[in-house]
Amino acid sequence: MKVTAIIPDELIAEAMELSKADTITETVKIALIAYIRTQKIKQLGATVLNEPLAFRYASKELRDLNRE
Repeated sequence: MKVTAIIPDELIAEAMELSKADTITETVKIALIAYIRTQKIKQLGATVLNEPLAFRYASKELRDLNRE
């Protein structure tokens, strides 16, 4: 997809330096992937806070099950 965006040169230069990307396109892809991953982790964290994980077995029971 082609996109036209007005982004400050300093921001692009810093992002390129940090990402070690050779092109602006590669830099933007890396930045978007990182942003999406961060947001998914935040969503997962919120889900776990709202619905905590329930463990059915104690550590000793799990060890016993693994040994079977």
